[in-house]
Amino acid sequence: MQLNRESALSRAVALATRGQRAILGITGAPAAGKSTYAEQLTAELVADGHQVVLLPMDGYHLAQSALEELGLAAVKGAPQTFDGYGFVALLKRLKDSPDETIWAPRFDRSIEDSIAASIPVRPETTLVVTEGNYLLFDQAPWATGRALLDECWYIDLDDNLRHERLEARHQRFGRSPEEAHARTYGSDEANAQLIAATKPNADAIITLT
Repeated sequence: MQLNRESALSRAVALATRGQRAILGITGAPAAGKSTYAEQLTAELVADGHQVVLLPMDGYHLAQSALEELGLAAVKGAPQTFDGYGFVALLKRLKDSPDETIWAPRFDRSIEDSIAASIPVRPETTLVVTEGNYLLFDQAPWATGRALLDECWYIDLDDNLRHERLEARHQRFGRSPEEAHARTYGSDEANAQLIAATKPNADAIITLT
């Protein structure tokens, strides 16, 4: 199913007003625009008076020190560089314990590390929007997390534009043009191919320009 921004907003409102907490996943390849779109969608819903919280999966990155110790720093962003089981456990808590205030971590790009207990999900929250790379992955533990999502949408973007944005992002956060190019077409592209293979499992596709 293809959605434009208006129809996607209507579906999100339906999730936020159905009478019990829902979790909406937003996924897509690196630099496809999923984080920006999830932020915009959440802001629109909140502005309309809905109780919505944005909870990015990036908060479950393994710490940079752990990645270096494990020899995974060069492939940061790959499935094995996340605490996937921790993320799935959070989704389960959000479903099973709606009367609790649940605190989630967030990822801070300025320090390339996660900060624990940064995002509160309070009992009045009716919709949690979560975004990340592997929400549609069919391997453990991600497949368990997929079952906890009420819907999961895939953000599609032309690969050439996505590569341009990804290289620019890497340079913005301190990498040289050569390093940015190597990362974009190396480990990031390998991850992008993994994520693209999950597209058929999405409940809806949103094409951004």
